[in-house]
Amino acid sequence: MPRTILTVDDSVSIRQTVRLTLTMAGYEVSEADSGQAALLACDNAKFDVVVTDLNMPGMDGIELIRQLRARPQFKFVPILMLTTESQLERKQQGKSAGATGWIVKPFTADQLVAVIKKVCPS
Repeated sequence: MPRTILTVDDSVSIRQTVRLTLTMAGYEVSEADSGQAALLACDNAKFDVVVTDLNMPGMDGIELIRQLRARPQFKFVPILMLTTESQLERKQQGKSAGATGWIVKPFTADQLVAVIKKVCPS
């Protein structure tokens, strides 16, 4: 059974890139265009990994992580931040909210797949 990944980003092109890359690597991918949409998706499905953008309108990635970590079924699910920001302070905020790791945009397909395999071995 393929691992399922939720990608959360307000950018259509980033979601498409992540979906295409991970689908080609054998994963099943769902998409959400906001933190609110991601929470709804998580009400109705189980995910093995969540990949979220940091900067999104409404609810940012850090708040999304906090809300997911408050749910028992997401206590141990790897959550990766995918962002253009690489400042230590933002990484610390993500880590304290419960982020498992950090991928800086722009990223290569190989980098993304390697990180997913690391946090979600098949």
